Amino acid sequence: MTANNPGRDELLFVPLGGTNEIGMNLALYGHAGQWLMVDCGLTFADAELPGVDLVFPDPGFIAERRHALAGLALTHGHEDHLGAVAWLWPRLRCPVYATPFAAALLRRKLAETGLADEVPITVVDPGGSAQLGPFGLRWIGVTHSIPESHALAITTRLGTVLHSGDWKLDPEPLVGPRSDEAALAELGRQGLLALIGDSTNVFTPGRSGSEGDLRRALREIIAARTGRVCVTTFSSNVARVDTVARIAAATDRQLVMSGRSLERTVAVARECGYLRDLPRIVPEEDAGYLPPGKALYLVTGCQGEARGALARIVFGEHRELHLEAGDTVIFSARQIPGNERAIERILDRLSLDGIEAVTWRDAHVHVSGHPARDELADFYRLARPRIAVPVHGEARHLAEHARLARSFGAKETVVPRNGAVVRLAPGPAEIIDWVPVGRLALDGDQVVAIDSQAIRERRRLAWNGAAVIAIALDAAGDVLTAPRFSLFGLYAPEKLDPLKADMVAAVAAAVEGLPRPRRASDGEIGEAVRRALKPFWPEGRRPLVEIQVLRAGARVMRAANDVIEGAQS
Repeated sequence: MTANNPGRDELLFVPLGGTNEIGMNLALYGHAGQWLMVDCGLTFADAELPGVDLVFPDPGFIAERRHALAGLALTHGHEDHLGAVAWLWPRLRCPVYATPFAAALLRRKLAETGLADEVPITVVDPGGSAQLGPFGLRWIGVTHSIPESHALAITTRLGTVLHSGDWKLDPEPLVGPRSDEAALAELGRQGLLALIGDSTNVFTPGRSGSEGDLRRALREIIAARTGRVCVTTFSSNVARVDTVARIAAATDRQLVMSGRSLERTVAVARECGYLRDLPRIVPEEDAGYLPPGKALYLVTGCQGEARGALARIVFGEHRELHLEAGDTVIFSARQIPGNERAIERILDRLSLDGIEAVTWRDAHVHVSGHPARDELADFYRLARPRIAVPVHGEARHLAEHARLARSFGAKETVVPRNGAVVRLAPGPAEIIDWVPVGRLALDGDQVVAIDSQAIRERRRLAWNGAAVIAIALDAAGDVLTAPRFSLFGLYAPEKLDPLKADMVAAVAAAVEGLPRPRRASDGEIGEAVRRALKPFWPEGRRPLVEIQVLRAGARVMRAANDVIEGAQS
């Protein structure tokens, strides 16, 4: 690879997100002086990032080379594959290619960020193709938990790479066709150079299960209940929406839906030709008129999200829907790592209220959208890649996938990390270089570095607390009156009271201990006060300390009081 772009006689793979992690997918392919981006996704922030909702991969490497970026191809419409486009596209300014369902979802997201009329989107028919610079693309249909999921066959003069996207081999997907195994087998017969493949369920034995089998199992479970039944699932799972709607009709219940993302998915699905013959959906405001045994709720919030419909219902904050003892909540989704506490909070409340909770651990109420080990074996038998590069998984998933790939006939395997430059051709597949990677955060309506000053300070405040000290000095640099201070998140009042006098004395002594010439510097005073207060902080805490030095003048004391009152507000 040259300093800027791949050479004419090399084919590169560079993940900027989606390896050693599940989510936030962003992959680059480089060939003949140009780049192709596949997917541009996000992940959801955790408690480590207070005030931040969304996290994106940093596209800085390719943004600097956007003149050589042929385009962005999307495999499907899940947030971890297209959710970042609406925020990162201004840094890329490239054409976007997607099938109708993903394109419709993306347009709605772009409208929210004011980019609806700026981003050029080319809609590709499912199973269609396109030429982006030196890359020939073919979208190969695969089943997943959202319509129109695709693997991408990327053809160059050095060989064809199959980027699997998210997939499974479902014999009865219910919405949309089965995976195009004939196309995968044809790639294998022609000679597939490399497979860049999903590793999510590599430790799961057998098969992921069929939506058709799940529909039958859910119907039995719901038919056996006499009270209200509330099903919560991922809003993008159109097949699950269809399943719950048809079970409602089959069990003589009325379907009620709640959740903005669910409403958006249903609208997009109908726009694209799916879900057009759903049974009638009862408006939320009419749900209260339904007898308990006639109500079937389908709601968002399966991961315990505080503002999801399920949490609002369970904690009595939903305007229209409620549950009571004798009702049932079915979690038709698997728990995503990191969401355990949020889900446990809901499960505990359900138990206290006498409401039954049914999870995937208790009954057959969910099937994954990702391949288990037997499906991986079938995929390798069909596609027969020479090289296997595991992605979409944490480090242990990638290592196990590589081992499995070798057992299924892959001659070479490379286990990458974000930023690895993997040469797929010519010669043996190997990591030949590294490029800068990182993460960005959506802070309010701004995209900033995850280690930006504002976020660093917020994290420090969240974990360590803060102190504001106001010191009034006369013209000679002597302390006019006792320093005023306010502490946040450091002590309970009963712990603080015995320390107050000593803290005030320590601050005053620190100032008066400085030679008079040094008292003319606010910075010198601030450092002296910080050192003096350090012994008073609770063990292990490093609070954010703000020192306000107020010099002699008519309104010094009023200013000092204003500083403290402002900090307290």
